[in-house]
Amino acid sequence: MALILTDILAPDALAVLQSALAGAAWQNGRESAGAQSAAVKANGQLAGDDPMAREWSGAITIALSRHQGFHTAALPRRITTPLFSRYGVGEHYGAHIDNAIRAEGRERMRTDLAATLFLSPPDDYDGGDLAVETSFGRPRFKLPAGQMLLYPASSRHEVLPVTRGTRLAAVLWVQSLVRDDADRMLLLDLDRSVQALAADRGPNDPHILALTSTYHNLLRRWVES
Repeated sequence: MALILTDILAPDALAVLQSALAGAAWQNGRESAGAQSAAVKANGQLAGDDPMAREWSGAITIALSRHQGFHTAALPRRITTPLFSRYGVGEHYGAHIDNAIRAEGRERMRTDLAATLFLSPPDDYDGGDLAVETSFGRPRFKLPAGQMLLYPASSRHEVLPVTRGTRLAAVLWVQSLVRDDADRMLLLDLDRSVQALAADRGPNDPHILALTSTYHNLLRRWVES
């Protein structure tokens, strides 16, 4: 299931990042794609060693480390360094599935979740929707700048062609403490219910404590060390 996370970046930080990206040195995005994905990828991307990319990927990583909604939904064990992408008129990323394993430094990590942080206001461009195939259909997403879409990395997805303006985004992948998507969603639903009931009844209600115990016992059962 695809989840929308809000307020990833503060408005002032987002404005500074948008200004920096406007003058960035974009490279061919195919250089970071696998052989199959490269055939359907047409966009620009910042090199991983670009000083501005390093600075802002670090800022996004810190922002995610402080975002409770991200932690609750993703239960992250590791996340990749965010990559910055740019789509101009006519550019797109055709239907594909992300690699199951990504190199992060000298190590490799499993990609359980993919995340797209939208950096351009929707009014700045036409087209460019992110379409994700789910069990409920193929919804399209075009979120406000500063919001993030989190979805299973096993999902087939694509960025539709941009027909006007420029679409900027940052993408990253997550290795979760809980590998199975269904188990992770069950924990998320349970956590949300516990939080809602606690706000109504208070955290010391015995039923809240019992549900909290169930949450942690399920997490203990499913978590991977």
